[in-house]
Amino acid sequence: MVVLEAPPVRDTRRVSAAVAAAGVSSFALLYAPQPVLPQLAAGFRLDPGSASLTIGVATGALAVAVLPVAWLAGRVGRRRVIVWSVLATAIIGLLLPLAPSFSVLLAMRAVQGVAVAGFAGVAAAYLADAVGTARLPAAVGAMIAGNSVGGMLGRLGAGFAAGPMGWHGALLVVAALSLVCALFAALTLPHDEAPHSGSQTSGRGSPDAGPVRRARLGAGLVGPFAVGTLATGAFVALYNAAGFRLAAPPLSLAPAAASLVFLSYAMGTASSAAAGRLAARLGWTKALVTALAVTVAGAVLTAHPSLPLIATGFAVLTAGFFAAHAIANAWVAAEAPPSARGRAAGVYTLCYYLGSGLGGTAGGVVYGHAGWAWLIALTSAWLVLAVLAVLMTRRSR
Repeated sequence: MVVLEAPPVRDTRRVSAAVAAAGVSSFALLYAPQPVLPQLAAGFRLDPGSASLTIGVATGALAVAVLPVAWLAGRVGRRRVIVWSVLATAIIGLLLPLAPSFSVLLAMRAVQGVAVAGFAGVAAAYLADAVGTARLPAAVGAMIAGNSVGGMLGRLGAGFAAGPMGWHGALLVVAALSLVCALFAALTLPHDEAPHSGSQTSGRGSPDAGPVRRARLGAGLVGPFAVGTLATGAFVALYNAAGFRLAAPPLSLAPAAASLVFLSYAMGTASSAAAGRLAARLGWTKALVTALAVTVAGAVLTAHPSLPLIATGFAVLTAGFFAAHAIANAWVAAEAPPSARGRAAGVYTLCYYLGSGLGGTAGGVVYGHAGWAWLIALTSAWLVLAVLAVLMTRRSR
């Protein structure tokens, strides 16, 4: 059996721009409720752990949906699934402020998480087909840079709008801006070469369905999968609790001021874009361990009561996390054979959003009951476990 990779798309800039716009739209909407969690908690009379479900339900639904969506993309085409994803996510975002109760809001967030899975679970495999494996680390880094921009803009937009407009208006503003990005992506994203682009096989194999049965992903992906679960859980847990800590005494920041912590995502944008060069220089394993070590250092810095040091800590941990995420994501796409690339990307995304949903919610519970110091201890332990998993995997390319 001969496995053929589809030729890369010539217009790499067009691909990068379209995927970046899709990432901005998707991640702005996915995490827009994060800076207004204290307002949601006050409005619906919730504790921090319950309010964090607004994030956890969406990311958990995304995790559950990502493998079926990756299979669907192999059937109907990755571009089509990405376009459906970004448009549906934006439309649901416009409807979220109309939710009459917290239970309805959670249900809508779950549906939105399923919609986001169409981008999050397919984009890396689409890029691998579009630009080829040689350019993949830089392309994935650019994609994750776009994702971090979306996360930053969504959080900042919601945080600044929450003061004059409340959480309803804050979510509406983010949804309207995200719809513009979604329309740009839908109009710009190049078409697939075929519905099963990048997964062509001879004989009776089907796109990404046959490879699921025939190709094993192997032990070489254990490290990046662990990073996807553990590091993401730590990162989201810290940011979920950040709004509560910054709004509480002695800091007592207003929502707009507290949302400035999300400017740290600019560090993530820069570090994820540079992650490909770091991996090329040090190798996958050393680069990933370095990025995780930086993340731990940043998390520990946030334990200090001084606001400047807290802000510095978030900048450092954000830079480290996004570099780790970019390296792990590219590692998965490069390590997996072309016939199983869609599946591998789906499994990584599953790990990523399971970590986000479970870790983020658990972090909110720990913070609510034990405080910030215990949250730092928990998340640092997760990051150390991720380092151990990477060292055990020992990929040195």
